[in-house]
Amino acid sequence: MLHGNELEIELPAELVTGFAEKTKTILGDNLVGVYLHGSAAMGCYHPEKSDLDFIVVVKHEMSKESKRAFMDMVVAQHAQTPGKGIEMSVVLQKDCRPFAYATPFELHFSERHLKWYQEYPEDYVQKMIGADKDLAAHFTVIRARGRCLCGLPIDEVFGEVPEQDYLDALWYDIGDAPEEIAENTMYLTLNLARVLAYLKEKKVLSKQEGGEWGLRNLPMEYHGLLREALQEYQGDAPVYDMELAKEYAEFMLSEIRKRV
Repeated sequence: MLHGNELEIELPAELVTGFAEKTKTILGDNLVGVYLHGSAAMGCYHPEKSDLDFIVVVKHEMSKESKRAFMDMVVAQHAQTPGKGIEMSVVLQKDCRPFAYATPFELHFSERHLKWYQEYPEDYVQKMIGADKDLAAHFTVIRARGRCLCGLPIDEVFGEVPEQDYLDALWYDIGDAPEEIAENTMYLTLNLARVLAYLKEKKVLSKQEGGEWGLRNLPMEYHGLLREALQEYQGDAPVYDMELAKEYAEFMLSEIRKRV
């Protein structure tokens, strides 16, 4: 069962709880907890567009055998999950409190890594280890709005993320927005808005909430772009003005730089 507040949206709850229960079985005494973040934790999960985002915290480094068993489960769960499937990272408890940046991870998985694991599983479990700046943003979301699916409470596991580390992680994600927005228009349009919302109001928002904040706070000339991005996020086909999108990205980065 979920701990804390009930999920506010309709999502594949059996997959969420199933992931946590299967993780408990595989990792046993090494498991500290399983935590849900991202759109599913913030009330804006959309089956066609969203993924299920998990952070798994362990006490000690995982063996190759444990990683293989765990990854086999993750891939099986990923195949049953709609939309973008599962994205998850396994991290050590010692790197969560106090927070370490860039945060080391024991294991990571997302859709783009699926083929690598399927074709070369031994290579994957040996090499899929490192450090990830994005974990500063994920941990911030967990502390603000995450869900503990099993294990120790969030406040006991995750220490405060220094604002400078969080902002550095955000900038790492959006710094090339004018060059990249044509290829990833929906994501960057909404993400730029939620970054500015944080800088102005210290609000930790989802992408959808970021777009809605933008409609209330950004110049009218960008409202059509924001609406298109929100419609795509909800599953509709967008019609973007790419010149306006690039102008928007440059405007937003200028506004963000003023506050960083």
